[in-house]
Amino acid sequence: MITLENATVLYGKNLESIKTNVLIQDGEITEVSPRIRKGKILDARKCVAAPAFINSHVHLGDSVAMDMGDGIPIKDLVKPPDGLKHRILAETPSSVIADSMKNSMWEMLRTGTTTFLDFREGGFEGIDILEEASEGIPIRKIVLGRHDSFLKSTIKPSEARRTLEKLLELCDGVAPSGLGEIGDQIATLITETSRKRGKLSAIHVAEYQQVQKDSLDATGKSEVQRAVEEGFNILIHLAAPLNDDLELVARNKTPVVICPRSNGALSVGIPPVKEMLEAGINLLLGTDNVMFNSPNMFREMEYALKVTRGYYKEYFPPGEFVKMATVNAADALKLNLGCIEEGRIADIMLVERISHDPLLSLINRTESRNIKGLITEGEFVYNYIVK
Repeated sequence: MITLENATVLYGKNLESIKTNVLIQDGEITEVSPRIRKGKILDARKCVAAPAFINSHVHLGDSVAMDMGDGIPIKDLVKPPDGLKHRILAETPSSVIADSMKNSMWEMLRTGTTTFLDFREGGFEGIDILEEASEGIPIRKIVLGRHDSFLKSTIKPSEARRTLEKLLELCDGVAPSGLGEIGDQIATLITETSRKRGKLSAIHVAEYQQVQKDSLDATGKSEVQRAVEEGFNILIHLAAPLNDDLELVARNKTPVVICPRSNGALSVGIPPVKEMLEAGINLLLGTDNVMFNSPNMFREMEYALKVTRGYYKEYFPPGEFVKMATVNAADALKLNLGCIEEGRIADIMLVERISHDPLLSLINRTESRNIKGLITEGEFVYNYIVK
């Protein structure tokens, strides 16, 4: 039993800033009140108590290829099966890949992330590599696998189904790269089988204009329309929507993970955050490929907030971007965490309050050295608070 005393708590789904105490017991937040004082008392008066981050889209595997291929067109860099990234992964020993993934997971913990959703390349072996790499690391992972056989136009439905069933036994869902790489029959099989098994399905859509054009030319539909009609649970990027894409996504209540640093690094544009928010889309935030971005959600939030304000030349509240990294993600992924309130799993970071505004203090100024404590499921991953 732990009481975080006198913290500036970002409380509830609206991240309301209140000075109070937080009682943690048996891995959960059991009471938030200035009167509660039980168990081990930690003086958090100089700290902001914030929900730990959820990184809703990351490719951990390409941690082994950091900053390689800068300036290469996106399709030559990451498109399977022959993009530079995939060639590097195929040529690199699994032990080296695992070591680089370990480093990235520890970096996530150092920067306040306790949960991540990984698009896991490499089929069954790729899942095994992540399981090995994450052993002993106190981080929550949601693993979405894929298999190269799904890329083959000649694959038989019975073979694809067997592979898919085996994949779903090993991980939390399936995430093919995009609809330009798999046929509609495989996409339907993925979403229907995942749904029946209670697993997730996610896919990249509309990352840049050319893939939308290719989809229209091939099918008469945008990538977004096809993905929504197929029933994918989560869409990644949506940086280049067309026509009624956003309305369709909003109507179907499909969450979207935006990755603005990735879009910037690859010169493909800026996510239409204003239009997405106005449409009522649940927006999540992800750092995407470790190949060209650190898995640091502070940096992602800051870039997202400032590039959005700059692009639209208007004010956007900082809380919207913190929610993308916490509350919104927990809701979309059906996780009982993501905010500090009674009954939630205690995934909390205690961060030195650097400025007058606790939300902007997180977004603009916090570095790993400013995190004084990180809690996951009620246990400290690290604790630098003076007793």
